[in-house]
Amino acid sequence: MSADRRGRRTQDFSGRLIKICGLNSRESVAAAVEAGADMLGLVFFPKSPRHLGFREAAELVAQARRGAADVGIVALTVDASDDELAAIVESIEPDWLQLHGKETPERVAMLRGRFGASHTETPDRPDAAHAGAPRGLNLPGSRIRVMKAIGIAGESDVALAQRFAPTADMLLLDAKPAAGMALPGGNGLVFDHRLIAGREFGIPFMLSGGLDASNVAAAVRLVHPQGVDVSSGVESAPGVKDAARIGAFVRAAREALDMNG
Repeated sequence: MSADRRGRRTQDFSGRLIKICGLNSRESVAAAVEAGADMLGLVFFPKSPRHLGFREAAELVAQARRGAADVGIVALTVDASDDELAAIVESIEPDWLQLHGKETPERVAMLRGRFGASHTETPDRPDAAHAGAPRGLNLPGSRIRVMKAIGIAGESDVALAQRFAPTADMLLLDAKPAAGMALPGGNGLVFDHRLIAGREFGIPFMLSGGLDASNVAAAVRLVHPQGVDVSSGVESAPGVKDAARIGAFVRAAREALDMNG
């Protein structure tokens, strides 16, 4: 796969990113890399069956980057403190921080200022050189990018997502968990995609929530996202990734995104 389809340090953005989230074993990382996933998500949230410690996460990142140097590494956190985020950044040097909690636009802006880069920060190239590329990419010389996850259940959630355009690099639109559910994502829930069909958010967005190889094509055709994200849809049990399901999802998503582009 060419570097311009990866989520890490691409200079162009084709709107065809595929992210496999919740990887927690050498076998699952190998399967995702072999299938051609653009971004690999590692979870740092103790309540999740996909949670990783720093040491095992660092080993998986090293494996992933040996297999595909341009793959994007995404660290998923939920309302993590500054110190916790700093420890994650130090341990695995991610390309993206995915904020999957109740972070406000102000909180995202603050974290982006500390760990990330401004939308126009490309030290070796003026922003005009990338006028055709949406904001939110890891361009050469840039630092960590910030992805804000928003749970969608109604119009008010869509309006909330639009508030993050000035502060985040990318949005991840997921199904909003029901009250009392322990996890903010990775629950296998699907939301009404008609809520965001044809919407623009000012920055790129990924579609998530209950996707699998059987439904991703229809979702892409309706929503026209810049990428898709999957976790439980490629598992045989909570936290247990299935190599065959990963491969099937990437093939189906790639075909759908290529046709959509």
